[in-house]
Amino acid sequence: MDVLERSHLKIIQEVAREGSLTAAGARLNLTQPALSHAIRKIETRLGVKIWRRQGRSLVLTQAGIWLLALANRLLPQFELAESRLEQFANGERGTLRIGMECHPCYQWLLKIVSPYLDRWPKVDVDVRQKFQFGGIGALFSNEIDILVTPDPLYKPELNFTPVFDYELVLVVGPGHPLRAQTYVVPEQLAGEILITYPVPSERLDIYTQFLQPAGIAPRQQKQIETTDIMLVMVAHGRGVAALPGWLVEEYAARFDLYPVKLGKNGIMKQIFLGCRETDEEIQYLQNFIEFAASPFLTQSRTETP
Repeated sequence: MDVLERSHLKIIQEVAREGSLTAAGARLNLTQPALSHAIRKIETRLGVKIWRRQGRSLVLTQAGIWLLALANRLLPQFELAESRLEQFANGERGTLRIGMECHPCYQWLLKIVSPYLDRWPKVDVDVRQKFQFGGIGALFSNEIDILVTPDPLYKPELNFTPVFDYELVLVVGPGHPLRAQTYVVPEQLAGEILITYPVPSERLDIYTQFLQPAGIAPRQQKQIETTDIMLVMVAHGRGVAALPGWLVEEYAARFDLYPVKLGKNGIMKQIFLGCRETDEEIQYLQNFIEFAASPFLTQSRTETP
């Protein structure tokens, strides 16, 4: 068997990601015949079949599946090493890669990123949301540097810092019968259409902290990607949603919305920023966390932009 090369892993990853030789070749700057030749050469050099034909598609063999998992682990490490070395060579600070596990936090993040970039002119910011192994896995695999999440998972080598508190509230439209309630109980949502972000129910606090402990499920759940469309639907009586109270206040000038407390005591939450312990000495990263938790931003997040 010949030596496994980084280029082999990149080809395996791109073919699996794109699903076709034409699309993968475009990302690799190779023609389809050149990519087909490269695939045959890889299998010959490694002495193992990595793909098998299934109709017009290429399907990974057991060896190919193992190599794809290896590529997904190692390639981000190579990219990080090259990026850091380039930054050292050029005297640059770097790129802060922020992962989001909090859909409604984009509005909050915008208030941080703009003044932060002014303070750190040699630092770029990249925001990512979809991770192959989840947010915690993305931290461990060096896909991201900071994770924004309401649900920290404490593990060795990771640190989480709370940056602000908020209350999760039920959001209803102007004609909804729950509008006048001081608070709602789980049974009152049994007949409702619950609009949520496209997140598994076991990751949604409205389920884990409110509905499921009472053995209640909504009549229907609708998943919507964007906050604006979600709130338009709520304002027009097409369902209800559970969102941070500060976000509802920000949208109050644009949509006719009414927040209602979830339970007599409400549901209080925190937003955390997670990072690797080994990166805590990176000044621009630590400063971002300190800046996010500053009293100015804690106050300004509830101001209408």
